[in-house]
Amino acid sequence: MPGQGEPLPGPAVPSYAQQPEFALPSRWHYKPRRALWESKALRAGALITLLALCGLIIMAIVRQQTGTEGLLVGLALAVLPVPLLLGAFLWVDRVEPQPWRNLVFAFAWGACAATLIAILANGFATHLLATTFTATPKEANSWGATFAAPFIEETCKGTAVLLLFLFRRRHFQGIVDGVVIAGVTATGFAFTENILYLGSAFGRDQLLDAHGFPSATLATFFMRVIMSPFAHPLFTGMTGVGFGICAASRKGQARRWLAPLGGWLLAMTLHGIWNGSSSLGTFDFLAAYAMIMLPLLVLLVWLAVRSRSNELRTIRTHLPVYAMAGWLSPLEPLALSSMRARRMARSLARRARGAADAKAVREYQGFATALAFLRARAVDGRPDPDFTQREQELLHHMWHRKALSQPVLIQAAHALRPAIPMPWPHQGPYAYPPYGPSPYYAPHPFPGPQQQTPWPGYGQHPGR
Repeated sequence: MPGQGEPLPGPAVPSYAQQPEFALPSRWHYKPRRALWESKALRAGALITLLALCGLIIMAIVRQQTGTEGLLVGLALAVLPVPLLLGAFLWVDRVEPQPWRNLVFAFAWGACAATLIAILANGFATHLLATTFTATPKEANSWGATFAAPFIEETCKGTAVLLLFLFRRRHFQGIVDGVVIAGVTATGFAFTENILYLGSAFGRDQLLDAHGFPSATLATFFMRVIMSPFAHPLFTGMTGVGFGICAASRKGQARRWLAPLGGWLLAMTLHGIWNGSSSLGTFDFLAAYAMIMLPLLVLLVWLAVRSRSNELRTIRTHLPVYAMAGWLSPLEPLALSSMRARRMARSLARRARGAADAKAVREYQGFATALAFLRARAVDGRPDPDFTQREQELLHHMWHRKALSQPVLIQAAHALRPAIPMPWPHQGPYAYPPYGPSPYYAPHPFPGPQQQTPWPGYGQHPGR
């Protein structure tokens, strides 16, 4: 088994890859054979149909309870915090962004399927409490909000995290992925729930002809949109943290099974405390808000940012192996493990060659990041079943973008460490930058024209 700093063993390049005319399409990727019932198009179509049907039903329910005008007002007000919350989760997820399909599914599941199931199940639970314990409607609603709703809602939202963990395991690698998926799901759930609450409040104001500060709409908007837009993402984020710990654990470790269960139980507990405190006096509610919710929110943000730093450290640790094998230049791991350098490289490519090259550099960075995580899992004893094929696929994509991406990444690395000589090619797409002198440019040209050599050998399974 090679060490982390040793070059990959032996070339494993097919004979046809050594021919000068060899060039596979840049979008080529490894495709295992699948049965008809495993067709991605069939499964995607069924899922989209199911979520769309849930969305139509939930809108019909909300319209029935709030009226058309209440639905429109609730929709206009509930959408306000959504861009802020989604932007925060996308910022946390910048190192290895989740595929947009995963994020769309998570949001749609929370906004449509999870909300529909929760509304129906919460109504049934409240009715059951009222009939079983002969409670008054007020008591049944309070008990349902404190005990039944947390269990139902956190289970519905956590199902999206579980599904992506099971069926999109390649894109679920740690705590950051868990927090992002859980947060996006909860944002969708809170969006639809806020439409219902705000629309209902607007309907009450219309009946009472209430205006100004005492109005129910304004009070509901302040409580749910201004004061606590993070509530649902915070609760479900605990479930995401649990699945993230599970994803980063080896087989056989107890925390692999205990972490998701513990995160789910913690999410329900926090949700129950939040709902229970809202039925108490104003002082008790504000005390729970200041002493429990805000500190936990700060802790969750700190954990997500720290986990992102660990992801950058993983890139810096495992990419030098590929640099020693000839796939990367020695300075690229330094640039790829810095968000500032990655952003600078894309900016340089956009200024020098345009948006298309900036996109190629972004794709190169994504493939390199996935490659580092792939090897890290293998070295840590958690190899992917298709390690060799996946490694070949990622290296292939990087090889087709190398000529565009490597020069700007080298320059970005030199910007981070100005003492490092930064070579600049006299030929190629970035020869003599057209945007003029740069404070980060050091004239150390490569010795002679740069010729693209055949593929270097990619490694075998690190654990073999």
